[in-house]
Amino acid sequence: MNTLAKLVTKTHKYIIFTWIAFFAIMAYFAIGLPGMLEGDGFRTNGEHAKVMEIVSETFDMPAETMFLVFEKVDDELITNTLNNVEKLGVTSSISSPLDDKTLYKEDVSYAMLHFNNEEKNMSDVVTDIRAAVGDQAGITLTGASAIAKDINTASQRDLITAEAIGLPIAIIILLFAFGTVVASFVPLLIGIVTVISSFGILTLLGAQIDLSIFVLNIIPMLGLALSIDFALLFISRYREERKLGNFEDAVSTTIRTAGRSVIFSAVCVFIGLGAMMLIRVDIFQNIALGGMIVVSMAVLSSITLLPAVLIALGDRIDKWQILKPKENGSDNWRKFANKVIKRPVLITLVALVLLGIAMIPVKNMELTIPEIDSLPESYDSRTSFELIDEQFGLGQQSSVYVIAERSGGWKDKDGLLEMVKLEKELTSESIVDVVSTIFTVGEIKSVDEWTHAMEVPEMEAALAPLIGKFVNNDQLMIPVTLAASGSSEEAQEWVRDWSSKETDWNLSIGGQPKFNQEIFDEIWDKIGYVLGLIIVSTFFILMIAFKSLIIPVKAILMNVIGLSATFGILVYIFQYGHFGLTAGTIALIIPVIVFSLVFGLSMDYEVFLISRMQEEYSISFDNDKATVEGLATTSKVITSAALIMIVLTGAFAFTDVMPVKQIGVGIAIAVAIDATIIRLLLVPSLMKMFGNWNWWLPFGKGLYKGKKK
Repeated sequence: MNTLAKLVTKTHKYIIFTWIAFFAIMAYFAIGLPGMLEGDGFRTNGEHAKVMEIVSETFDMPAETMFLVFEKVDDELITNTLNNVEKLGVTSSISSPLDDKTLYKEDVSYAMLHFNNEEKNMSDVVTDIRAAVGDQAGITLTGASAIAKDINTASQRDLITAEAIGLPIAIIILLFAFGTVVASFVPLLIGIVTVISSFGILTLLGAQIDLSIFVLNIIPMLGLALSIDFALLFISRYREERKLGNFEDAVSTTIRTAGRSVIFSAVCVFIGLGAMMLIRVDIFQNIALGGMIVVSMAVLSSITLLPAVLIALGDRIDKWQILKPKENGSDNWRKFANKVIKRPVLITLVALVLLGIAMIPVKNMELTIPEIDSLPESYDSRTSFELIDEQFGLGQQSSVYVIAERSGGWKDKDGLLEMVKLEKELTSESIVDVVSTIFTVGEIKSVDEWTHAMEVPEMEAALAPLIGKFVNNDQLMIPVTLAASGSSEEAQEWVRDWSSKETDWNLSIGGQPKFNQEIFDEIWDKIGYVLGLIIVSTFFILMIAFKSLIIPVKAILMNVIGLSATFGILVYIFQYGHFGLTAGTIALIIPVIVFSLVFGLSMDYEVFLISRMQEEYSISFDNDKATVEGLATTSKVITSAALIMIVLTGAFAFTDVMPVKQIGVGIAIAVAIDATIIRLLLVPSLMKMFGNWNWWLPFGKGLYKGKKK
C-alpha cells in the first residue's frame, strides 16, 4: 500500500487523464449492453438442453413457439394477420386456430408460431412480428421471447426509476455526512465511473457469453452502492488526516489505512460472488461475473481515481458548504454505547427476540423459478398469456420429451416390440395423460397390425412418415403429456425418477418439468458448498485480521441470524402479500443472491467497526473502552454508508420486475437490520459480555493473553 500511495500522489494527473480516456471508451461500448441481454438466465447445460437440441435438430420439432392471441377478432382478420406474419419468413410453420379448433373459442383464440433451430436474434424477430401485426386492437404477441423482450424493456425503465429515486436521496445523505456540495458529489462521480466502466467491460464479454437481462439492474444496484460506500469511508478518513498535514500526506495515509479496509471489504464481497460460480446456472454465473467486475472497478476507482481527484481538488473539497460539521459529534454515540454496555444481557435478549419473530415466516417460504409473473401486469404479453392459460388450460399440463436409445434401432420387429413395451410403461403412470408414438398417432394397436399395414402400399405411404417423425437410427423420440404443470413438484419428481430409472433403454428426458427439476437440483446440490465456502473463508479472514477466534464466530452467527430475519420479512411482504402487493412466491434466486451479496457487504461494516475497537484495545487493553470508542468514532460513517446502501437498493421496491424488486428490497432490509439491531445493539452487547476474551486466539499472537493490563 505504501508503493501505491507514493505512485498515486506523484502521478495523480496522469491517473485522472487515464481514467477519463478509459471511461470514454467503456461508455461507448456500454451503450450496446441492453441490446445484448436476453432471457432470464435460467439455463444450465444439463440433460434437458441436450434432449431439446436432439428434438429440434433430429426430429424437426420447433426450437421455440410463440403465440398470437386474438380477442374478439373475426376470422378474416386472423387470416390476414397470419398471412402478414408468414410473409416475414421468420417462422418454420404456423398453426392457425382456423385449422385447429383446439386453439379456437368464440371470443378468444390463438395461433402458434413455430421457429426452427437456426440462429436468430429473437428480440429482432419479436419486433418484426409486432410491426407486421401493427396496432390492431385485440391481437397480442406473447411467448418466451416476447416476454423476455418486454422484461428487458421493463428492466431499463426500472433502472431509470430506481436511480431517479435513490440518487437524489443518496446525495442528501452525503450532504449531511460531509456538509459540502463538492465532497458530496465526489462519491457519486466515482459510482458513475464504476458502473459505466463495468457495463462497457460486460458488453465486450457479452460477445462470448450469454448475459441475463437481470444484469442490467443488479450490477448498477451493487456498483453504485459499493462505490459510494467505499468513497464515503475513504473521504471521511481523508478529512481526518487532512487536519494533520498537507493534501498529499493525507491522501497517502488514507490509502494505507482506509484503502486497506476497502480492499479487505472487496475481498469479503468477492468471496460471496465467487461462491455463486459453483452453481452452474447462467443467472448465477452472470451475476457473479458482473458482480466481480463491478467490485473490481469500485476498488480500483476508490484507491486510484478517488485519491487523485482529492489531490486535484485540494481545499475545494470543502467548497459550497451547506452544513457545518458538529464539534465533538461523536459524544452522542459515546453516550449511546455506554448505555448499551450497561445492560448487555437484556439488550441481547431483546434483539434476539425481535430477530426471532422476524424469522418465523421463513418456514413457509415457497421458492419458484421466475416465470410470467416477473413481468408487470401492465404488459399485454403477460395478460394475453394468462388469458389463453385460463381459457385453454395451458398451465394444467406440461410436455416432456423422452429420448430412448436402443442398440440395433427401432424399426425391426424386436425394436417395435420394445417400443410398445416402453409406451405401456409410460402410460401406466397415473400422472401421464398422453403418450405419442407411431402406434398411437397411426391408430395401430399392435406390432402385428403395424407389420401387416406396412405390407399394403397405400398404408405404407401413409404410415412411413411417422417413422421419420419418431425414429432416427438408434434414437426414439416419445412426446409425453403430463397432467400437471411443469413447475409442480409432481411433474419434477416424475422426470427425476425416469431420468434415473433402470430400464432396457438408455433414456434421456427433456421438457419444462425436466428444466425446472435440473435448476432446483443444481441449486440444492451446490448450496451447501456455496454457504460453506463463504462462511469458512470469512472466518479465517476475520480471524487473521483481528487475531481473534470469538469475533469471527460472532460475526458469522450474527450475519446468519440477520439474514434469516431478512428472508422472514421477505416472505411476509411478498409471499403473504402485504404493503399493497399481491400474494405470490419468492424467486428461487433470492436466498442465494441476497445471502452471497449481503454476507460480504455486512462484513464491510464489521471490519470498519471492529478495526477501530482493535486499534483502541491494542493501546489500552480495556475492552469496554475499546467497544465504546470504536462505536462512537465509526457510527456516523457506518450509519451514513448503510443509509446510502438502503436507499440505492431499496429504491428498486418502486420498480415492476418482481425478482429485481425482491433482490433490492431484500438487500435493503438486510443492511438495515445489520446497521441497527446487529451493529448498534448486538455487537457492543456481546463485546461487553465476552470482555477481554473477544481478543483471545488459542494459537499465534493474539492481543489477549489471559491477563488484564
